[in-house]
Amino acid sequence: MLPFETDLPAGTQTQWRELADGVLKGGAFEKLVGKTADGLAIQPLYQRPGHAGPRAFRQQVGPWRVAQRADHPDAAMANAFALADLDGGASALTLAFAGGAGGYGFGLPADIGAVLAGVEPDLISIRIDPAGSGAAQARLFADLVEQRRLVPANLDVDFGCDPLGAAARSGATTAANIGDDVAQLSLRLHDKGYAGTMFMADGRLIHQAGGSEAQELAHVLASAVFYLRTLQKHGLGLADARKNIAFLLAADADQFMGIAKFRAIRRLWARVEESCGLVPEPIRLHAETAWRMMTRRDPFVNVLRSTMAVFAAGIGGADVITTLPFTLPLGLPDSFARRIARNSQLVLLQEANLAKVADPAAGAGGYEALTDELCVKAWALFQDIERCGGIVAALASGTLQAQVAEIASQRAKAFATRKAAVTGTSEFPSLDEKPVPVLFPAPAAAPHPFAARRDAEPFEALRDASDAWLRQHGSRPKVFLANLGPLAGFAARSQFAASLFASGGIETVSGDAHARTDGATDIDAVAQAACESHAALVCICGSDAAYAIEAAALANRLAGHFKSIILAGRPLPELGAAGVTHFIYAGCDVIAQLRAAYAVLKD
Repeated sequence: MLPFETDLPAGTQTQWRELADGVLKGGAFEKLVGKTADGLAIQPLYQRPGHAGPRAFRQQVGPWRVAQRADHPDAAMANAFALADLDGGASALTLAFAGGAGGYGFGLPADIGAVLAGVEPDLISIRIDPAGSGAAQARLFADLVEQRRLVPANLDVDFGCDPLGAAARSGATTAANIGDDVAQLSLRLHDKGYAGTMFMADGRLIHQAGGSEAQELAHVLASAVFYLRTLQKHGLGLADARKNIAFLLAADADQFMGIAKFRAIRRLWARVEESCGLVPEPIRLHAETAWRMMTRRDPFVNVLRSTMAVFAAGIGGADVITTLPFTLPLGLPDSFARRIARNSQLVLLQEANLAKVADPAAGAGGYEALTDELCVKAWALFQDIERCGGIVAALASGTLQAQVAEIASQRAKAFATRKAAVTGTSEFPSLDEKPVPVLFPAPAAAPHPFAARRDAEPFEALRDASDAWLRQHGSRPKVFLANLGPLAGFAARSQFAASLFASGGIETVSGDAHARTDGATDIDAVAQAACESHAALVCICGSDAAYAIEAAALANRLAGHFKSIILAGRPLPELGAAGVTHFIYAGCDVIAQLRAAYAVLKD
């Protein structure tokens, strides 16, 4: 036996692989290897890298800034919420205006002075999340600074102008001189002593549209280079121009890729700086929890998703983090939702002490490897954009939109087949959840080439159809589970079917076991129970052995009594001939099957 103070002998990759192969018992090792949307392999085990060392430093030593959205369309209410947020622990405000990347259907009025009444802008951080190019909101804020006789150099403000993003959302990427008005304004504010940033290289455009981590990083990098060139064109030197650019990434619940993404952007931009002949300096890096991971159904799960997203952004080195309130997809959040948003960050900072260590992921084999691989992939995509003539040309030609759409389609398919899950919506849904209060319901989003999409939307549309059915008929649509054989034979598929139908708002009525003493099913009893259930749909559940012997007979008995006969299992031609109209199984397109069920119900 080794003494306590003796180091244990180091294991090898070969030894671990031998143990893993023993557990797999001949199964393919690739089962343990995950894949990201960019095709990067996520290995089950990583070795300690040889170049370990902290690299994801924040711009300033210490904790990140806790930012809270100000987005109420009434100035007085927006001001009351902002003061309460700052009193409750927030150290920064995100001034969100309707129509911008971060409006999400709501936004502040033009009267910034009323919104910031009683707020000391020189004591907090401020990020403007503007509409359009952002020049109008920047001027409004500059006017307020002049009216209050504040010292511009003392302000920690990011004006957040992203004319590229605005052009992409409006489809005006062929417009001439994109960003020139903002660059000219930046020079005037620079002369007045403003030390904050004017341009925002914003990754939300790509993330909201369903893009991958590398695509988001490449877009942010290409946008920042475009703004660097724009400022240089208007007479600002590169060393000063880079200080006028901040970065914003979406933070989602994917902890591993989230941490790698935030670590990667600092390394990628440092490479750009070196290519420009500059000594790299820490960037201003913002994070906002991701819109696409939010749900309207079971919205309290959004709190958990957002907490994980803040964790990833904080570990990854974000300077300022904005948490979207958990009820935002439902409508304008109330004071409770806002309190949860800021407290989720405060708990991680003050109780979990998450910011006490600089770059906690440094030296961890998995994070270092993913960061390295993500940097390589994102840099290659950035080079592709540059070869197209830059980000404006890539957007104008539709090249970038097509690349993002391809990844978004793959992502949508993964959720539709439930290979990727939305907890509380596509998996483990509750049809009896109580409504959650909001101040105003969310308005419909306007479509555009980079429309912000949430992963849960297809399932939510089905749940909305269920709610409409409930209002019209007094109960939700129902499917009867016609079970074959003993409990052990049908339980797994019966549970699978119940979960699948519930994700679309269809209630299940489960039949009892009707196995005779000889093990066969009492077909007459099952058919009678199904007809007495008053369900419009029926789903046969059982084992493969039971299907081979009894499914056709049961389908024949049920034909004519139900609008659709479904079977939990892979398609079998002989059962289709017997009257089974649809088949549900692991990996099937759940959205398509549920839509088909509703189409049958409407007939």
